[in-house]
Parts: sequence; C-alpha cells; structure tokens
Amino acid sequence: MHLYIHIPFCKQACHYCDFHFSTSLKQKATLVEALCREIELQKDYLPTRHLETIYLGGGTPSLLNEAELQLIFETIHRFYTVAPDAEITLEANPDDLVGPADDPLAPLRLFRQYVNRLSIGIQSFHEPNLRLMNRAHSASEAEKCVQLAREAGFDNLTIDLIYGIPAETHGVWEADLAKALSFGIPHISAYCLTIEPGTVFGNWQKKGRMQAADDEFAADQFTILVRTLVANGYEQYEISNFARPGWEARHNSSYWKRRPYLGIGPSAHSFNHHSRQYNVANNAQYVRAIEKGEIPGTVEELSKADQVNEYILTGIRTKWGCDVRELTALAGTDFEALRRTELQNLYNRGWLSLRNHRLTLTEAGKLFADRVASELFIS
Repeated sequence: MHLYIHIPFCKQACHYCDFHFSTSLKQKATLVEALCREIELQKDYLPTRHLETIYLGGGTPSLLNEAELQLIFETIHRFYTVAPDAEITLEANPDDLVGPADDPLAPLRLFRQYVNRLSIGIQSFHEPNLRLMNRAHSASEAEKCVQLAREAGFDNLTIDLIYGIPAETHGVWEADLAKALSFGIPHISAYCLTIEPGTVFGNWQKKGRMQAADDEFAADQFTILVRTLVANGYEQYEISNFARPGWEARHNSSYWKRRPYLGIGPSAHSFNHHSRQYNVANNAQYVRAIEKGEIPGTVEELSKADQVNEYILTGIRTKWGCDVRELTALAGTDFEALRRTELQNLYNRGWLSLRNHRLTLTEAGKLFADRVASELFIS
C-alpha cells in the first residue's frame, strides 16, 4: 500500500505551475494538524494498513519544520505499519536544503531523520531560466544542494528538470543534462514545459508576451534527453523518468501499475481499484471539513471503461506497458478484438508493439504517448 501527503505551501509561485498551493504560510501548522486528523479518518481506506512507500509532495514539503515532520510521522506510525525497506520521499527545493554558512548540512540532517529519498526540484542549472520560471533558488544553490545531500547520506536522489523552454539553440538543455550527469544522480525526471491557463506563463501567452516552443523544438529536446541519458547508463522506464538499474521510483511506479494508494491533504487523490477520491483543492474548506470529522472529497465510482482507460493512460507510458490480459479482465471482453482496427493502425505506424502479451510504445511512439492512449480508449 502507498501513502501520499500533499503539503500545499510554497514560498513563491513558479510561473509555470498550476498545482494547488498557497504562498501564505500563516495556516501551515493548522493544516498539518488537519492532515494528521485526515490520516486517522482515512485509516481504513486501503485494503491493509501496511505501507511500502510514503511520499510527501506539494507544494513544497521542505518548508515543514521539525515539529511538523515529527507530528506527521508519529501519526503515520500510530495508524500504519511501515515496511523496514519502505521508500520514503520528500520533495524539496534547493534553497531549503542549503543551511547557513556555519552549518550548511543542518536542513538535510533534519530530513534524513524522517525520509530516505529526496526529490529535488532543480528544473535548470541555468540562471536566466530559473529567473524566467520565478524559481526561489539560484543556479549555485542547485549545484550546492546536490553535493550537500550526498554528504548528508542521501544516496537515493532524484532531480526534476524542465525542457522545451524557448531558446535559439539546444545548448542550455545539453548543458543542464551534462551538469546533472556530473553528479552521478541515480534518477532523473524531465518534463516538457507546458503553458497552462491561469498561470503567469498562460497570461503572458494570452498577451503575446511569451510563446511556447514549437513541437519540433520540444521533440528534438526530448530526443536529446533520451539519447544522452541512455548513453550514460539510465533506463527510460517511464516517458519522463530515467533511472540507473535498481533506482526506479517505487512510489510513482505504484500509480502506473494500478496499486491502491491513499492521498492525504487538499487536492490529493486516492485510488482503491474500484473508485477514485478527490479532495477539495481549497485549504480553508479542507480544514473546516476535517475539523468536523468529514472527508472533504468527492468519490467517483469507476466503470469498466474508466478502469481500462486509466490503465492505458498510465501503463502505456512505462517500460512495462499494458498487459492485454489485464485489459481484457477489466473490460469484461476481449480487448484485442474490441480494438483490433486501432491496434493494427498503431502497429503499422510503428508506434506500438505487442510482445509477451504486453503493449508497449516503440521509440517513435514515445513522442505520441497521449495520442496512442486516446486511440486505444474504450467507451
């Protein structure tokens, strides 16, 4: 079983981000108490109370102080058993990981008491790109925090990078990858910049102040990403995720493999095979409901088509692909017969292959993952 906890606070808003968060930290302690209360209220949501992974995401979980971390983990251990080898991840921003000059390891020593994996939101090592995105850290902090994390005993590290940032050449992206590789990090996640409505970038785009990179530019950067990381010993086990052997993210893989998980906090999602639950994306409403002993979420019962389509959407992006036998079981009918024409078209285009009962994307197909998934959806 898998537990996700959403920490909906950030120091400042990144210009590309459309996740749920608040830049006001006044209610942080109150909300952490509500998170702990929800853990208790939801203790029987999962089929068992034994956790294999815990993931603190956000927002910016590295804004949590020692008392808040202690309260969260004491609550988890009160209601769950945690596997001795559990993967416990904390998302962090570089500026939160670098301590004062007289004790630069102080924040990392604190986090090391509670988690064994760090996911660091670096996004770029290029100062102008960081300023463009309104990141809170500097390029020097991006480099320093990785070095310090190693010193603090974090072997299980991943960093996030963003590509597809409009530019004249691919030089900055190639330099970002070279810098990441120089640290020997075992896991790298890389995402194409998407300009979402309601974000600063979205508003700039409406005003003609900014344009997204064209598809060909973004595709070329994706190709550079894959070629560079594979050549350096990483496996692309999901479209955006690359790992050295044995360092795949166990928590995120549970989503892609349809494992049950519980999401705690405002905007968090939960899944138990048969239904999906969505918590309200509003901190004040969330706290008020929890204080009343209510779960502030909407439950959606999943139809056969929903379950098939969700499995396709997530599974097709991974190296494991989608097992057609599982698709048939979920659909209640022969999936290959049901989508014979669509499957044959995708085989003919060279985007999809079938081997050992598993549908997987080809290298060419990885550029069209969402399109492939949508063509396989059932109704």
